[in-house]
Amino acid sequence: MSNYLNMDTLRYQLFDIHGLDRLLEYDRFADFDQDAINIFLDAVKDFSDQELYTCFREMDEKPAYFKDGKIITHPQLGNILRKGGELGLIGSSFDYDDGGIQLPGTIVTAAYYIMDAANNHVPGYMGLTGGAAELIISFGNEDLKQTYVPKMITGEWAGTMCLTEPQAGSSLSDITTTAYPQEDGTFKIKGQKIFISGGDHEYCDNFIHLLLARIEGAPAGTKGISLFVVPKKRINSDGSLQSNDVATAGDYQKMGQKGYCTTHLAFGENDDCIAWLVGQPNYGLKYMFQMMNGARIAVGRGAVAIASAAYHASLQYAQERPQGRKLTKDGKKDLSTDPVLIIKHPDVRRMLLLQKAIYEGSLSLLFQTAKYHDLEQVSEGEEKEKYHLLLELLTPVAKTYPSEKGREAIDNGVQILGGYGFCSDFVLQQYYRDIRIFAIYEGTTGIQSLDLLGRKITMNNGRALQLLAEEMQETIMQAITHEELKPYANILGQQMKLNQEVLNFLMPFAMKGNYERFLADATIFMDFFGTILVAWQWLKLATQAKQALLTGQTPYGESFYESNIHTMKFFFKYEVPKTNGLAQTLMDEEVLTILEQKELIS
Repeated sequence: MSNYLNMDTLRYQLFDIHGLDRLLEYDRFADFDQDAINIFLDAVKDFSDQELYTCFREMDEKPAYFKDGKIITHPQLGNILRKGGELGLIGSSFDYDDGGIQLPGTIVTAAYYIMDAANNHVPGYMGLTGGAAELIISFGNEDLKQTYVPKMITGEWAGTMCLTEPQAGSSLSDITTTAYPQEDGTFKIKGQKIFISGGDHEYCDNFIHLLLARIEGAPAGTKGISLFVVPKKRINSDGSLQSNDVATAGDYQKMGQKGYCTTHLAFGENDDCIAWLVGQPNYGLKYMFQMMNGARIAVGRGAVAIASAAYHASLQYAQERPQGRKLTKDGKKDLSTDPVLIIKHPDVRRMLLLQKAIYEGSLSLLFQTAKYHDLEQVSEGEEKEKYHLLLELLTPVAKTYPSEKGREAIDNGVQILGGYGFCSDFVLQQYYRDIRIFAIYEGTTGIQSLDLLGRKITMNNGRALQLLAEEMQETIMQAITHEELKPYANILGQQMKLNQEVLNFLMPFAMKGNYERFLADATIFMDFFGTILVAWQWLKLATQAKQALLTGQTPYGESFYESNIHTMKFFFKYEVPKTNGLAQTLMDEEVLTILEQKELIS
């Protein structure tokens, strides 16, 4: 069996920590029970073992590439997309009426996590297709839905999101791709898009691009952006396909994720690129945020998955590699004894525990976020608004913390392997390269941090933060009923107070209109806040584990639950104290990064 994740950890978090059984009681998900979910997840794991993991190293060694106007990818990709469509993975959370199977998004997150851990170069092809199809379902008219969605769900056609342009980068207000209205209600598109993941390959008959453009004469900035469906090939009245003047201009050769093609697309070079408007003019960015927010959670999930796979590879190496000897009581080594496995050395154990603490804590945060999405979907009124606010608050953290800290975790894995970790013979260096892009995907760490502090913390006069505090306080109250966990519950309570102290220092800058000062250290705040949120998740994990041990309800074995408590203690000892230094930085009066008249960077 391929060892890139722990299915017991997955199930424990889904059912014991995040109460998936209670979610399945809602009418929308009533066709599923725990047994059905486990069968589905096992099928995804088998699929990942057999089809994804087997070509993971080879996709890195033989990257996707551009030749003669086409993108050439690994030959296994076609088989994966076909079988993924057969498993219902692309539209798994869609309504029955739209060709989906109405799975909770939390389970879809779990399924894609399994695939990402097996081979992070592949699931993005399916995930982007599903996200594009969902945009059409949510905001497109019936004709667009009937024309494109069915073949996207089966994997016959692919979907992409086309946002970034050469001159604009992440600044969407500066995009220049233009849509020219036609008499028949369609539009002609002219422009270029770069960094388009999964933008072209030989294993799909058509590519349905969800593209942001500015209708000729539209207002400047983001208020003038509209959303369009732009197929690579138009559909004729007889069902045949013809070119739609969408050209693949090239690809990008990357540090990692080499099997996941990234393309440069040119639209309308021959003045024959036809597009169809989605929804209302000038609402494009608002619509696209649905796909962007889903993609941000998917990025965090992918980073967690890579960190998971790296941890298990590091653990296996540490359990097999003999080197060095344990020190005797006089501080010397007994050379007459055999070398010990490196997992016996405290520093190696520290690095392994750091990897475990980051990936499992991040995984729980991802499931927490996905659960809020599901609850928003099935709730009404004030409850719906509550879960919407919590989802909005957690999304930038769920994207960023795993991406940044996951890289740190894998860096420790490389260190465990020593010189071998730096060599291509071992997989750790590939995981290290693959995860680096995740802090850049779908809005860099800096952009996510600005969103968190500048918008999400302050929205509705801090209502989301208040709701989150109530959720965290509930965990604290459960934890303090156990004497062993009481000190950690108190620490989390102190961290919540420290967070409020930091915000009390920063908010007056915003209230005075000094937004540059308010947001100057937003990335530091992201690190600070993310650590507190993952500490909350670890307290949840440990509290449930303690309860299981006390009641004797330990289906995964006592050591599994003891390990959760032990790793929680590790996180609170080694990671949580770092927030004190971050808070000191955030509340320091000195300003060093805001540009003054005299430039001091040279």
